[in-house]
Amino acid sequence: MITGQGIVKTFKQRGNILGSREVRALRGVDFAIPKGGAASFIGESGCGKTTLGRIIAGLESYDEGELVIGDTAMSELKHKQRQPHFRKIQLIHQDPYSALNPTRTIHQTLHAPLSLRAKQTGRSKKWIEERAAEVLSLVGLDAGTVLARYPHQLSGGMRQRVVIARALTVDPEMLVADEAVSMIDVSLRLGILALLKDLRERLGVSVLFITHDVATARYIGGDGELYVIYRGQVVERGPVDTVIADPVHPYTQSLLSAIPVLHGLEQPGEQPVVPLEPLDQLLDDTGCLFTGRCPFRGERCAGERPLLQVTEGVPQEHACFYPERRSVIARPLSEV
Repeated sequence: MITGQGIVKTFKQRGNILGSREVRALRGVDFAIPKGGAASFIGESGCGKTTLGRIIAGLESYDEGELVIGDTAMSELKHKQRQPHFRKIQLIHQDPYSALNPTRTIHQTLHAPLSLRAKQTGRSKKWIEERAAEVLSLVGLDAGTVLARYPHQLSGGMRQRVVIARALTVDPEMLVADEAVSMIDVSLRLGILALLKDLRERLGVSVLFITHDVATARYIGGDGELYVIYRGQVVERGPVDTVIADPVHPYTQSLLSAIPVLHGLEQPGEQPVVPLEPLDQLLDDTGCLFTGRCPFRGERCAGERPLLQVTEGVPQEHACFYPERRSVIARPLSEV
């Protein structure tokens, strides 16, 4: 189990001659990802989901709150003491080419973490070679074909599979997939998604999927939790199918309304929600963060910040003073 309690992260952005300004990337985020389970963070660019994923993977610090891996709170440990815990969590980068050293063969890429693993566990050199072939097999690649090659000699899909194989060399308990298919050809995306789903079922690893694509989040973690993040705050949280079928926060509804409709096969949602204005990170933070863009804002929204809560008749948690179910997702024509 990996949990976050009130995670806060603020970046200082260099400004003009008048000085710098602060950007609130995360505003007290809570989450819980069970062992062997799945969770998805969705939201538009700049919402803070990638920053949160990097914090979970140990690649970014946090200013306030607590990150607990298993039963251990990370704030109670020194930097070196945290490393064994964060080693259990491996990040799968968005760009598989930049994630691999172009001057190293795939054999060299896998050999480095496996050598360290062998030293820690007293394994032989033979085990290193066998394990390299094994992890490649787990991700659907042939060792004899791939090991001697350099990254530029592989397709985008193959490179992403190598990145996943490298993550598996340390026997992780969680994979953090940050937009893991966004830079891969459309024809290859389903294969990578199916692979992540298969690894979760076969190896029992947890999967955290970070994306702006609701469909991929539903495919990977349909039995898990969906966290909708807006300007560093979780505004809606619940079972994936519940949040998608019955969204109650206007921001979630606007995300779902933006999904393209398959004309001739689907009927658009009857109550689409369109934000009134583009995203502006410099908007006033005193009230609800979505107030300036929300077509349903009320009197309380401008001066009071709604917190994540459960209200009567709404199964999922939400941060809205006026939650209301709306029909925003497309429906197959056969159901109309």
